[in-house]
Amino acid sequence: MFGITAYGAYIPRTRLSKAAIADANDWFDPSLRGLAKGERSVCNWDEDTITMAVEAGQDCLSTLDAGSVNTLYLASTTLPFLDRQNSVVVSQALNLGDQLRTMDVAASQRAGTSALITMLEFGPGGSGNALLVASEHRRSKCGSRAEMLWGDGAAAVGGGAEGVIAEYLGNETYVTDFVDHYRGEDSTLDYEWEERWIRDEGYMKSVPQAVSRLLEKTGVKAADIAHFVLASDQPRTPAAVAKKMGISAEALVDNHIGSVGVSGVAHPILLLTAALEKASAGDLILVTGFGQGTDAVLFRATDKIKGKQPKTGFAGALSRRREDANYNRFLSFNNLVEREVGKRGEMDKQSYLAAMYRRKDLLTGFVGGKCRSCGTIQIPKENYCVNPECGELDSQDDYPMSAIQGRVKTWTADRLTFDWNPPAYFGMVEFEGGGRLMMDFTEVEPGSIDTGVPVSVHFRIRQFDNQRGFRKYFWKATPAQQ
Repeated sequence: MFGITAYGAYIPRTRLSKAAIADANDWFDPSLRGLAKGERSVCNWDEDTITMAVEAGQDCLSTLDAGSVNTLYLASTTLPFLDRQNSVVVSQALNLGDQLRTMDVAASQRAGTSALITMLEFGPGGSGNALLVASEHRRSKCGSRAEMLWGDGAAAVGGGAEGVIAEYLGNETYVTDFVDHYRGEDSTLDYEWEERWIRDEGYMKSVPQAVSRLLEKTGVKAADIAHFVLASDQPRTPAAVAKKMGISAEALVDNHIGSVGVSGVAHPILLLTAALEKASAGDLILVTGFGQGTDAVLFRATDKIKGKQPKTGFAGALSRRREDANYNRFLSFNNLVEREVGKRGEMDKQSYLAAMYRRKDLLTGFVGGKCRSCGTIQIPKENYCVNPECGELDSQDDYPMSAIQGRVKTWTADRLTFDWNPPAYFGMVEFEGGGRLMMDFTEVEPGSIDTGVPVSVHFRIRQFDNQRGFRKYFWKATPAQQ
């Protein structure tokens, strides 16, 4: 038996009120008021496709041995690097080692399901597991329909032959160059076509083509589908497609347009994690991905489905939220306005690639050291043990610390240091079991940080090198109670 062995999800904590978007744009387009129900997920300024992929991957690995992963796929149309393999950055942040296959999958909204099919058809390359992460940080024009209906998010699934929670039954793909939207090489925002055309000529024809072929091949009846995933920012379209194919309305997996927004490439995989959370043994799960055709993938939940719930999962990621009504901050975080950053913000932040490579274990993997002689843990890992009673040379083994909680030892809120969301919070963090490090804090609510407050660490953007088109990542601390 081969299929899904684990899953995980990540939704940015900030949720922007859609009413705030409508209020800001009402002077120009009052029709947006009709879409102003609920909220949408929004990346913090230091989050992007890579950082969300790491979060989703970590959640998936909470029930999957990282040492068993020998293949990693990263699917997205918003990858921050065009000529640097983004999946390698994710693999090193997840500490997956250096003996695995990595691949970026892009250029279509069905990149997530296409990568899922590739993972299931080709497997992990022997024993072990493959890991698929789909992540999307979506940008749209100010005051657009897309701005109201889209959101940011990521999801991950593991694939293998042991501990299968959803058996893979088959797939079909219908390919056609139907252009519902596009983004050219010199563009940063999508150009979209008319909704009714997309519905009638796209979803209503393309999805049934792929699904009917799959059901015929597997001998499954449409009425037997228990969970049907069709990601779309058109609220009524999934139900219309399901009715046309004979799939019950109760099987539709909610797109969560009013609580998250549609997260592009990540959304079919994100909704798959939601379906896996609710599925019972024997349930049939149909996942589709739409974009220049349709992918259709069929699973059957096994009796192990309830025993492998991830640490956070879709429901946990959905409930972990912070309300925000600051539309201007959203525009700034998404680089949709040119903000005055002051002289400190203009400082050259050249990236020294050689130094970054030499310290990649610390910078990307957040790996410290544990002394073989005395057991002292320290970060960063250095040549000598920091224990004054030991001081051994070259005695430290690698000690990954990204999953270890810490506590605030000292902290500062600084409005002189430049930060995209002032004030800049930073201070000393002391980790459970040992190790101290000066760190930046992120997503800090006023009054939530103090000495002794527990923190968790998260992979984030530390600086933008805008002159050279580079971004530097490191780990930041976040108050755990958030």
